[in-house]
Amino acid sequence: MRRRFGPLSDPFNPDADLRHGQHAHFDASGPCGHADSGDDSHGHHACTHDHYRADTAPSEQSPQLDSDPYESPETLMDRAVEGAVVRAMFGGNEMARRNFLRTVGRGTFYAALSSVFPLAACKSATKEEVEATTKGTAAESTKNPLEKTKLAVGFVPITCATPIIMAHPLGFYEKHGLDVDVIKTAGWAVARDKSLSKEYDASHMLTPMPLAITLGAGSTATPYLMPAVENINGQAITLHMKHKDKRDPKQWKGFKFAVPFDYSMHNFLLRYYVAEHGVDPDQDIQIRVIPPPEMVANLKAGNVDGYLAPDPFNQRAVYEKVGFLHLLTKEIWEGHPCCAFAASAEFASTMPNTFGALFKAIVDATHYSSKQENRKEIAAAIAPKNYLNQPVTVVEQVLTGKYADGLGEVKEIPNRIDFNPFPWHSMAVWILTQMKRWGYVKGDIDYKKIAEQVYIATDCGKIMKDLGYAPPSSTYENYTIMGKQFDPNAADAYVESFPIRRI
Repeated sequence: MRRRFGPLSDPFNPDADLRHGQHAHFDASGPCGHADSGDDSHGHHACTHDHYRADTAPSEQSPQLDSDPYESPETLMDRAVEGAVVRAMFGGNEMARRNFLRTVGRGTFYAALSSVFPLAACKSATKEEVEATTKGTAAESTKNPLEKTKLAVGFVPITCATPIIMAHPLGFYEKHGLDVDVIKTAGWAVARDKSLSKEYDASHMLTPMPLAITLGAGSTATPYLMPAVENINGQAITLHMKHKDKRDPKQWKGFKFAVPFDYSMHNFLLRYYVAEHGVDPDQDIQIRVIPPPEMVANLKAGNVDGYLAPDPFNQRAVYEKVGFLHLLTKEIWEGHPCCAFAASAEFASTMPNTFGALFKAIVDATHYSSKQENRKEIAAAIAPKNYLNQPVTVVEQVLTGKYADGLGEVKEIPNRIDFNPFPWHSMAVWILTQMKRWGYVKGDIDYKKIAEQVYIATDCGKIMKDLGYAPPSSTYENYTIMGKQFDPNAADAYVESFPIRRI
């Protein structure tokens, strides 16, 4: 028999090491009496001599020593329970456990432990629980098999897509039985077209896009669903450094601004903001569409005076010392939606189990992203070239909310960006009012019907409950945007209340 190192080692063997995935080095020589020869390329102990040796045979009264690596699952389960109990008794202190066993002997210790702790009953109960769970999981898998496990999901490299991106390196897709390729996409027109051509099974989209696609605004009308919001807040108005003395939007007449897409919250929030300051977005300024990754270069070249854009490109402009943050969009509308996870109604109906698994993975990842304590880990995971291709410090400033504003101040605003998956129907109604206000859609609109068709809030609520999160009790709420009240029950009156509009 050969000795195993790790949590499944024999806990009653004073020479075994119960720690996870490494050898114990309680002194300079290590457990086998040889000096440590350093770390290998993976950061593990790289000792080259044989750490395994024959152990003495067990007594009939004591538990078995570690045997070969092909032990039965039942034996390994017994070992895991024994190890957990013994480690708990010694508070995880390996030196104390080993010294105690060398003093009293394994047989004496095993007998004493069994007299005060129902070890056999504990092992039996654990096996029964695992068996029941395994049967339940297998039954659920047979009941709802995934129609397809290999998926292509597009994303535009911005922090709004954090849940969709981080679900890949941090294992959320795999957790829900999926093998997902997350595909970096240059901009929103490309994301829309690849989704409509079915090159993507699902995609990161802007919250107005599924509404526009369903209505045929800017593309062929195709029923689309928005199961979950990705982020709330998370945008900013960035101006070129030469405009530091022009903080009043009334001074912006003649400016050229960039937004990432016509059917975007960026476009609608910029229009709303300047119009509330008496500036007509179609007559007094120019608004052009530029893909997010190209915005900083265009600002640096002087092709635009500013942009209302997703991060990290606001913070990247500060990092490059070419721009400053005029304001965060949360100052326009606290808690506004921005990006979303979207898929065609056809995909959801023809592959319901796969769609459900993907939906659940995204909601799960979104809630993980919402926790501040996870933000630095996430920043490091999504910053690399195959995802955002940004310096970690830039991404971290956005996600943690501790950032330089480009004007000499370091600010701390933890909810600069936040993540909440619930797709409020009232958010959809507001977006539709702005699409109508600026002439992107014509004629009468059944706001609530479209909102409830595209934003599947009830389904999101069910998945949130399944994952242990509490969904809102309603799907509509009122908003205050720059001091003006929005009531989703009075959408047309809201549109007509604006002095600057296209209808």
